Amino acid sequence: MYAVTGASGQLGRLVLESLLGKVPPSEIVALARTPERVADLAAKGVTVRAFDYDAAETLAPGLAGVTRLLLISGNAIGSRVPQHKAVIDAAKTAGVQLIAYTSLLRAQTSPMQMAVEHKATEELLAASGVPAALLRNGWYTENYLMSAGPAIAHGVLIGSAGEGLVSGAARADYAEAAAVVLARGQAGIFELAGDSGFTHAELAAALAEASGKPVAYQDLPQADYAKALEGAGLPGPFAAILADSDARVADGALFDESKTLSGLIGRPTTPWRETIAAGVRG
Repeated sequence: MYAVTGASGQLGRLVLESLLGKVPPSEIVALARTPERVADLAAKGVTVRAFDYDAAETLAPGLAGVTRLLLISGNAIGSRVPQHKAVIDAAKTAGVQLIAYTSLLRAQTSPMQMAVEHKATEELLAASGVPAALLRNGWYTENYLMSAGPAIAHGVLIGSAGEGLVSGAARADYAEAAAVVLARGQAGIFELAGDSGFTHAELAAALAEASGKPVAYQDLPQADYAKALEGAGLPGPFAAILADSDARVADGALFDESKTLSGLIGRPTTPWRETIAAGVRG
């Protein structure tokens, strides 16, 4: 029995779609904080259960009978370690035989602030004794679509990445890899990233090409970039973490050329320019 947390989220949905092509729907459990958002999956024969990282009473019932679990990291930065611990503890008690976890590229050595909670979760998994598959995901190319609109409107893409390379891959690529690992029941460490890297200057050029409007990249000191993000409406702590992530790109934190991801999914990763163009053109 395969279970996927965060079933109604963007990644969870894609994982379930991929998993449906690999195992019978009767063997799949979609775990969601709001089950009605995945009611369509129930119509396909998938078992849908309520599952909330912050609601302990949902964890044991949600994991009943589950043998392989994909724990998609929570999005509440700063609260993820206790949330993940609650799920890991419940999974161990339920007799889950494999926990796959969506971590961060080279989480144990990454200089990114965003790696801290992932590193801690990996350590919780190791301490649990439950076999684990660490899906150390690099950046989703789609992450950059959030800044595409303002960049195109103002003709400037801002950041702090210097000439660092980002090995981006499409969200669907990472989802497919998660489904493959879950279906195989394959424990281990997987450093996952796109087949090719790009700089922020190349990203700006791709935005210009897709929109037909001039876009240039402007590199800023990390503190200035954080202030700009905060000025755009992001909460200060989150803006600081995003600026730190961008600055660490200059140090190579999001570059990887192992091609482990394409090896797992059996095809090249989605070209980053293709994802950007599709996002800009709608």
